[in-house]
Amino acid sequence: MKRRQFLTAGAAGLAAAPLATPAIAQDVMRWKMVTAWPKNLPGPGVAAQNLADRITTLSGGRIEVQLYAAGEIVPGPGVFDAVSEGTAELYHAVPAYWGSKSKGILLFGSQPFGLRADEQFGWMYHGGGQALYDEMYGRFGIKPFLCGNSGPQWAGWFRNEINSVEDLKGMKFRTTGLASEMATKLGMAAEAMSGPAMFQALQTGALDAGEFIGPWTDSALGYQQVAKNYYWPGVGEPSSAEECGVNAEVFGGLPDDLKQAVTMACESLYNPVWTEYTTKHAAALKKLVEEDGVQVRKLPQDVIDAMGVAAKEVIDELRQDDDELVRRITESFVAYRDSVGSYMTYADNGQMNARAAVMGY
Repeated sequence: MKRRQFLTAGAAGLAAAPLATPAIAQDVMRWKMVTAWPKNLPGPGVAAQNLADRITTLSGGRIEVQLYAAGEIVPGPGVFDAVSEGTAELYHAVPAYWGSKSKGILLFGSQPFGLRADEQFGWMYHGGGQALYDEMYGRFGIKPFLCGNSGPQWAGWFRNEINSVEDLKGMKFRTTGLASEMATKLGMAAEAMSGPAMFQALQTGALDAGEFIGPWTDSALGYQQVAKNYYWPGVGEPSSAEECGVNAEVFGGLPDDLKQAVTMACESLYNPVWTEYTTKHAAALKKLVEEDGVQVRKLPQDVIDAMGVAAKEVIDELRQDDDELVRRITESFVAYRDSVGSYMTYADNGQMNARAAVMGY
C-alpha cells in the first residue's frame, strides 16, 4: 500500500450542521462515524472500518454506520468535539489525543512504562477502569468504549543515531499523550501531528525524530524513506488502546438491544484488532530490514533509565492533580498496574524470558 494514498488526511473538513438526533428513514438510523485516520490506513483506518461494519451487522441493519476519514467532515483532531456537539454520532480515535480536555483521559489509552494491551483491557473490565472512563467522558456528553489496541509501539524513527540521553536534548520529536510529557522532561521538543504530517516533517527536517505506531502502519506511511534508524523499546506506549466514542444522548436513546449491539461490536473487536497488529507488524518489520535497509536499534540503557525517572514524575504529578477525578483514575491505574505487574513476573514475563533463553526470541 503506497504512502501517497494516505496524504489527504489533513484536508480541510466539509461544513456540517449539528444533528439533534440521528437521521432515521424507515426505522433505520444512519450514523456518521468520524475518524482520526486516513481511510483504510493499515492499522487504525482498517480497524475503524471494521467497527463501522460490525455495528451495522450486529444491529441487524437498524444502525447503518457510514465512515468519514479525517478531513472529510472534520479534521482528525476535531472528532471528539464533533461527537460531543452532535455533528456526528460516533468517532474512532485514541485517548492519547484528548489531553487538552483532561490529563486523566490519557491514562485510558497508554501510559509510559504502563499496561500492555491485555492488561489495559483487564483494568477497564475487571479493575474498575470502565466506570471511571464513563465518568470522565460523561463530562463531555460521550459514551466511550475500547475497541482495539496496537500492542507495543516503537520508540520511533530517528534521522540520526542516538548514543546517550544527552542526544535527546533539544530534539524535535513527534509523539502524543503522556509520552509527550515524558519526552518534555528529557529536554525534547515534543510535537503532536498526524501520521502523514510526520512524514513530511521528517523529510524537510522540521522533525529530528518521531513515533507513530509500529512497522505495519509506519511502513505504509513511508517513514523508512526519510529516516533509517528505527528504535525500540517504545516504553512511552507499551500499548495504545483505540476507542469508539458515541454521543451519549444518541446512545442513551437506543433500545437495550441496540445498546448491546454497539457495546458488543466494540468489545468483540479488541482482540482481533490487537492480534492483527501483532501479526502484520512482524511481517512488515522483516521487510523493512531486508528490503528497505532499516537499522533496528535498541535505545541505550541510560536513555531507558532516564525515561523511567521521567515517567514516574509524570504519574506522580497526576496523583496530585487538582481534579479529584483525575486523582481517582490515576490511583486505580497504579493499583492495577502494580497488582498485575507483580504477577507477570511469574506468568507472561517468566514465560517470555524462558522462551528467549531457549529459542532465542
